[in-house]
Amino acid sequence: MAAGKEIDRLAEDKLRLKNWKRWGPYLSERQWGTVREDYSEDGSCWDYFSHDQSRSRAYRWGEDGILGITDRQARLCFALGLWNGKDPILKERLYGLTGPEGNHGEDCKECYYYLDSTPTHSYTRALYKYPQNEFPYAKLKEVNRERGLHELEYELEDTGAFDENRYWDVYAEYAKHSPDDVLCKITVHNRGPEEATLHLLPTLWYRNTWIWGCTHEGCTMKPKIKKIGEDSVTCTHETLETFTWAVDKGPDGKLPELLFTENE
Repeated sequence: MAAGKEIDRLAEDKLRLKNWKRWGPYLSERQWGTVREDYSEDGSCWDYFSHDQSRSRAYRWGEDGILGITDRQARLCFALGLWNGKDPILKERLYGLTGPEGNHGEDCKECYYYLDSTPTHSYTRALYKYPQNEFPYAKLKEVNRERGLHELEYELEDTGAFDENRYWDVYAEYAKHSPDDVLCKITVHNRGPEEATLHLLPTLWYRNTWIWGCTHEGCTMKPKIKKIGEDSVTCTHETLETFTWAVDKGPDGKLPELLFTENE
């Protein structure tokens, strides 16, 4: 029966009766340090947009996030922010090495898995493994830089980040009731031997296209995310309909707190 319903959804999407593929896992985990965000005069794409800069510079052609979804034009984005209480920065996107930094070139140094998805993304499921100890950013870069072409790559598992199973399994599941009605369920498992605190920060934001000064993809009006209650916000964009984003109570029976940046 489930397969039959997905066939119906594909037919409706093909005939443009319903836009089932509007929302999906189109959000890049890593936009920084790629040719997509290279505006350098000399073409040095690997050096122009670093991981350190990614939390303070606006992207132009895309966005990135962990276990996230977005519309096909990457206008309204949703992804997970994580913090283990020990990292100097939030874990908001995947870390890796640029072409010159890795002994085998560009390489992602994370553990994440795409587990399931229907063709219309009416159901998707993915997993990210987040260490409970401080993420070894510097060590991954330093060791791989020292290794030669014929040596093995130095991976996250080699750093001891997952020793004694001191990590969290973070699952994100998305299920569509209709093309624009999407349920997200986030499940976290502590795999370590002791109690540990994970700060979970689901994040909703718009890609910054309003500074372009043109009419492409909605560049003439700054979008708005407005709180309308303890559990919901409205999202307004000139080339998307107005959407409502709402949160449910957590395992403790309490609503998560809705926080906003100054721009929102």
